[in-house]
Amino acid sequence: MDLFSNTFNTLERALDYSSLKQKVIANNIANVDTPNYKPKDVSFKQMLAKQLNQPFEAIRTDSRHFEFQNTTNDSVISTQQNIEYNENGNGVDIDKEMSDLATNQIYYDALSNRISGKFSTLQTVIRGGK
Repeated sequence: MDLFSNTFNTLERALDYSSLKQKVIANNIANVDTPNYKPKDVSFKQMLAKQLNQPFEAIRTDSRHFEFQNTTNDSVISTQQNIEYNENGNGVDIDKEMSDLATNQIYYDALSNRISGKFSTLQTVIRGGK
């Protein structure tokens, strides 16, 4: 029996994706002046395929135990080759990275607001509508 609907699991995975994307974008921005650095990107499509094709569960000895799921997402980070924006071989476009950063922040905020709303709804139900 699931205590919560599948929505929480979906929102959690979406937050994982957004968090990983934030780390990759921040790494790209931090290396904007590093010679021969090639920017990295997170592919939502690859991450979704990995989650759908490789379920990882631990053996549960009791039905009341939580399910254990593998959350390593390193294989969904790709390096963009053959891109140079500076004469030193660096491939980071700072304008694109800042735009991606703002887009990802809006996405993360929307997800966190949605999950907060779900928890508020559960809290209202637990209190009996008060």
